[in-house]
Amino acid sequence: MALGLRTLRVRPAPLAPGRAILLAGGLRLDCAVGVRGFAAAKREGDGRTPRGAFRLLDLWHRDRAPKVACALSAKAIRADDGWCDDPGHRAYNRPVRLPFAGGHEALAREDGVYDLLVTLDHNRRPRVRGAGSAIFFHLARPGYPGTAGCVALAGADMRRLLPRLARGARIVIG
Repeated sequence: MALGLRTLRVRPAPLAPGRAILLAGGLRLDCAVGVRGFAAAKREGDGRTPRGAFRLLDLWHRDRAPKVACALSAKAIRADDGWCDDPGHRAYNRPVRLPFAGGHEALAREDGVYDLLVTLDHNRRPRVRGAGSAIFFHLARPGYPGTAGCVALAGADMRRLLPRLARGARIVIG
Protein backbone atom coordinates (compact mmCIF):
# COMPACT_ATOMS: atom_id res chain seq x y z
CA MET A 1 0.00 0.00 0.00
CA ALA A 2 1.29 3.48 -0.83
CA LEU A 3 2.11 5.87 1.97
CA GLY A 4 0.07 9.00 2.44
CA LEU A 5 -3.52 7.80 2.81
CA ARG A 6 -5.84 10.77 2.49
CA THR A 7 -9.22 9.14 3.08
CA LEU A 8 -10.50 6.51 5.50
CA ARG A 9 -14.02 5.19 5.03
CA VAL A 10 -16.23 3.70 7.75
CA ARG A 11 -19.16 1.53 6.63
CA PRO A 12 -21.71 -0.25 8.85
CA ALA A 13 -21.18 -3.96 9.35
CA PRO A 14 -24.31 -5.84 8.25
CA LEU A 15 -26.46 -7.08 11.14
CA ALA A 16 -23.96 -5.91 13.76
CA PRO A 17 -25.08 -2.85 15.76
CA GLY A 18 -22.10 -0.91 17.07
CA ARG A 19 -19.75 -2.55 14.56
CA ALA A 20 -18.37 -1.29 11.27
CA ILE A 21 -15.65 -1.82 8.69
CA LEU A 22 -12.91 0.74 8.11
CA LEU A 23 -11.51 0.85 4.58
CA ALA A 24 -8.11 2.47 4.07
CA GLY A 25 -6.22 1.87 0.85
CA GLY A 26 -6.04 -1.92 0.63
CA LEU A 27 -6.86 -2.44 4.31
CA ARG A 28 -10.25 -3.67 5.53
CA LEU A 29 -10.37 -3.44 9.33
CA ASP A 30 -13.04 -4.24 11.90
CA CYS A 31 -13.95 -1.31 14.13
CA ALA A 32 -16.47 -0.24 16.74
CA VAL A 33 -18.83 2.71 16.32
CA GLY A 34 -21.68 4.15 18.35
CA VAL A 35 -23.65 1.52 20.26
CA ARG A 36 -26.81 2.94 18.58
CA GLY A 37 -25.30 3.12 15.09
CA PHE A 38 -24.96 6.26 12.98
CA ALA A 39 -26.73 9.64 13.01
CA ALA A 40 -27.06 12.36 10.41
CA ALA A 41 -27.76 14.81 13.25
CA LYS A 42 -25.58 13.83 16.21
CA ARG A 43 -26.81 14.83 19.70
CA GLU A 44 -24.83 14.76 22.92
CA GLY A 45 -25.24 11.41 24.68
CA ASP A 46 -27.25 9.67 21.93
CA GLY A 47 -24.77 6.77 21.54
CA ARG A 48 -24.49 7.37 17.80
CA THR A 49 -21.53 8.08 15.54
CA PRO A 50 -22.01 11.16 13.35
CA ARG A 51 -22.21 10.65 9.60
CA GLY A 52 -20.02 12.90 7.51
CA ALA A 53 -16.47 13.66 6.44
CA PHE A 54 -14.14 14.86 9.20
CA ARG A 55 -10.49 15.89 9.17
CA LEU A 56 -8.09 13.95 11.36
CA LEU A 57 -6.50 16.71 13.45
CA ASP A 58 -4.04 15.55 16.12
CA LEU A 59 -2.64 12.33 17.51
CA TRP A 60 -2.74 12.23 21.33
CA HIS A 61 -0.75 9.45 22.98
CA ARG A 62 0.02 8.08 26.42
CA ASP A 63 3.60 7.48 27.49
CA ARG A 64 2.75 3.79 27.99
CA ALA A 65 1.69 3.40 24.32
CA PRO A 66 4.29 2.20 21.81
CA LYS A 67 5.76 5.05 19.75
CA VAL A 68 4.09 5.41 16.35
CA ALA A 69 5.31 7.59 13.50
CA CYS A 70 2.48 9.68 12.07
CA ALA A 71 2.10 12.73 9.82
CA LEU A 72 -0.42 14.24 12.26
CA SER A 73 0.87 16.58 14.94
CA ALA A 74 1.43 14.61 18.14
CA LYS A 75 0.60 15.56 21.73
CA ALA A 76 1.47 13.62 24.85
CA ILE A 77 -1.52 12.99 27.14
CA ARG A 78 -0.83 14.28 30.63
CA ALA A 79 -2.58 13.17 33.81
CA ASP A 80 -4.51 16.46 33.89
CA ASP A 81 -5.77 16.39 30.29
CA GLY A 82 -9.51 16.23 29.75
CA TRP A 83 -12.18 17.05 27.16
CA CYS A 84 -15.31 19.08 27.98
CA ASP A 85 -18.57 17.29 27.14
CA ASP A 86 -20.83 19.73 29.01
CA PRO A 87 -23.09 21.54 26.48
CA GLY A 88 -23.74 24.30 29.03
CA HIS A 89 -20.05 25.14 29.48
CA ARG A 90 -18.15 27.65 27.33
CA ALA A 91 -15.36 25.06 26.81
CA TYR A 92 -17.80 22.54 25.27
CA ASN A 93 -16.05 20.14 22.86
CA ARG A 94 -12.62 21.50 23.66
CA PRO A 95 -9.61 20.17 25.57
CA VAL A 96 -9.48 21.22 29.24
CA ARG A 97 -7.18 20.82 32.24
CA LEU A 98 -8.33 18.74 35.19
CA PRO A 99 -9.70 19.21 37.73
CA PHE A 100 -12.51 20.82 35.74
CA ALA A 101 -15.85 21.97 37.12
CA GLY A 102 -17.96 21.12 34.05
CA GLY A 103 -18.79 17.71 32.62
CA HIS A 104 -15.74 16.14 31.01
CA GLU A 105 -13.85 13.04 30.01
CA ALA A 106 -10.37 12.32 31.37
CA LEU A 107 -7.96 11.50 28.55
CA ALA A 108 -5.52 9.58 30.79
CA ARG A 109 -7.86 6.60 31.16
CA GLU A 110 -6.93 3.40 32.92
CA ASP A 111 -8.71 1.17 30.38
CA GLY A 112 -6.24 2.15 27.64
CA VAL A 113 -8.76 3.08 24.94
CA TYR A 114 -7.28 6.59 24.73
CA ASP A 115 -3.63 5.47 24.73
CA LEU A 116 -3.68 6.40 21.01
CA LEU A 117 -6.39 8.91 20.18
CA VAL A 118 -6.96 11.04 17.08
CA THR A 119 -9.14 14.13 17.38
CA LEU A 120 -11.62 14.83 14.59
CA ASP A 121 -13.01 18.17 13.47
CA HIS A 122 -16.58 17.05 14.25
CA ASN A 123 -18.54 19.98 15.75
CA ARG A 124 -15.47 22.20 16.04
CA ARG A 125 -16.06 25.13 13.64
CA PRO A 126 -18.74 26.16 14.08
CA ARG A 127 -19.19 24.52 17.47
CA VAL A 128 -22.86 23.86 18.24
CA ARG A 129 -23.64 23.11 21.89
CA GLY A 130 -25.40 19.79 22.25
CA ALA A 131 -24.39 18.54 18.77
CA GLY A 132 -21.86 16.03 20.13
CA SER A 133 -18.45 16.29 21.74
CA ALA A 134 -15.34 14.18 22.16
CA ILE A 135 -15.90 12.27 18.92
CA PHE A 136 -12.52 10.60 18.56
CA PHE A 137 -10.78 7.87 16.57
CA HIS A 138 -9.31 5.70 19.34
CA LEU A 139 -8.49 2.15 20.46
CA ALA A 140 -11.24 -0.46 20.72
CA ARG A 141 -12.00 -2.64 23.70
CA PRO A 142 -11.67 -6.40 23.14
CA GLY A 143 -14.58 -7.75 21.12
CA TYR A 144 -15.38 -4.31 19.66
CA PRO A 145 -18.31 -3.32 21.90
CA GLY A 146 -20.09 -0.20 20.69
CA THR A 147 -18.80 3.23 21.70
CA ALA A 148 -20.53 6.41 22.89
CA GLY A 149 -20.11 7.78 19.34
CA CYS A 150 -16.44 7.42 18.46
CA VAL A 151 -14.77 5.14 15.91
CA ALA A 152 -12.50 2.58 17.62
CA LEU A 153 -9.91 0.28 16.11
CA ALA A 154 -7.83 -2.58 17.58
CA GLY A 155 -4.45 -1.43 18.85
CA ALA A 156 -2.42 -3.43 16.32
CA ASP A 157 -4.57 -2.08 13.46
CA MET A 158 -4.25 1.50 14.72
CA ARG A 159 -0.45 1.17 14.96
CA ARG A 160 -0.39 -0.22 11.40
CA LEU A 161 -2.66 2.53 10.03
CA LEU A 162 -1.27 5.69 11.67
CA PRO A 163 2.11 5.72 9.85
CA ARG A 164 0.28 5.48 6.51
CA LEU A 165 -1.82 8.62 7.02
CA ALA A 166 -1.12 11.82 5.14
CA ARG A 167 -1.30 15.18 6.86
CA GLY A 168 -4.81 16.52 6.19
CA ALA A 169 -6.32 13.02 5.96
CA ARG A 170 -10.02 12.67 6.63
CA ILE A 171 -12.41 9.99 7.79
CA VAL A 172 -15.71 9.53 5.94
CA ILE A 173 -18.27 7.95 8.25
CA GLY A 174 -21.46 6.25 7.15
